[in-house]
Amino acid sequence: MTPARTLTFLLSCAAVALPCAAQIAVKGRSVYTMDENAPGSMMIENGVVVITAGKIAAVGPAATTLIPEGYTVIEAAVVTPGLFDARCTVGVSGVLNQRQDQDQLERSGPVQPELRAIDAFNPDDTLVGWMRSLGITMLHTGHAPGELVSGQTSLIKATGRPVDEAVVVETAAVAVTLSPWAQRSGGSSPGTRAKMVAMLREELLKAQDAERKAQSEQQDDAAIVPENKGEKAHSGLRAQVMQRVIRREVPLLVTANRAQDIAAALRIAQEFNIRMILDSGAESYLLAQELRAANVPVFIHPMMARAYGEMENMSTTTPAALLQAGVPVALQGGYESYVPKSRVVLFEAAIAAANGLTFEQALATITSRPADILGVSARVGRLRPGLDADLALFEADPFEYLTRCIGVVIDGRPMLNDTPK
Repeated sequence: MTPARTLTFLLSCAAVALPCAAQIAVKGRSVYTMDENAPGSMMIENGVVVITAGKIAAVGPAATTLIPEGYTVIEAAVVTPGLFDARCTVGVSGVLNQRQDQDQLERSGPVQPELRAIDAFNPDDTLVGWMRSLGITMLHTGHAPGELVSGQTSLIKATGRPVDEAVVVETAAVAVTLSPWAQRSGGSSPGTRAKMVAMLREELLKAQDAERKAQSEQQDDAAIVPENKGEKAHSGLRAQVMQRVIRREVPLLVTANRAQDIAAALRIAQEFNIRMILDSGAESYLLAQELRAANVPVFIHPMMARAYGEMENMSTTTPAALLQAGVPVALQGGYESYVPKSRVVLFEAAIAAANGLTFEQALATITSRPADILGVSARVGRLRPGLDADLALFEADPFEYLTRCIGVVIDGRPMLNDTPK
């Protein structure tokens, strides 16, 4: 048996993928597990994460956690779960900001839930690697705000591998915009808030009717041929997607900022008994109690978004206000019309930590909370035995702007940044 090898790395813009190591251990002076159910604190001093075959095998103090012989050891000052961007368009919008790499918004129609993020995602785009170099391992990415129903979102790991290998959830949500961002001019629909809500209600009613018809036909088929219980498609791709919303299998991700638009979204969610996630939510603090009562989490706008137009009443203290009211909150990189198309959740969480959140609360908004909200906490978001080995490694406090990210581990595969020249 060979002794454990220790590797130390610093930062550069480009990440280098080591040969896939099935057996590695990551040591940190501070290891933040974000696991509320683990005994003791969520932070382990002088901790270690043991990784076998892409999964976390053990987490604990280095003094009492055995690293088997032959394991490769990577060291960092601070180790966290891989960072999770709760809402972005990375990989669908590319870094070049040119026609050939901008697929985040289809302008040919206001209602297009059938558009899939995975069909446009480019795992080789430089923007994916750039996000990864800053500690981000999971992207909730897809179609941007700007049309009433702009398409689907997906959960994709920032591995740089083909999308069919990197995807975790093909359809995570259906993106809806109830905001002037989705209004059309020149007499085209939707031109007003009432029209937007009416058009969305009409799509949901159609899906509701199609679902009732499908259930009726299933019952008829079962009465005649018991072994035939397959569901029939009725109105094409659009209806199939919206039926999944009606069945509560997929949530609506509703972009709304003004309190009046957030209230309209809550009415729709209640009327159709559907799952909803509020996106952006500049004035969400005005409806914190209503959001809690409706069990609606919030992917809050980036903390450093520009406060103008319908975002004029945004606040960097909103995450703290929502958490105090009992509303689950995660932070997002969002979508920007300029290069590089997305903000960085690591920096946004740092601003939240300076405006009412504790370090652990801010870190949770970009690790465990988005995993909980999007239903993938059995795989990612925490450092816990049995979960995917997705880690972010830092040379110091990750919320300090000058701290370098050493790199990440995704599915047990180290992707470490070059040493600066």
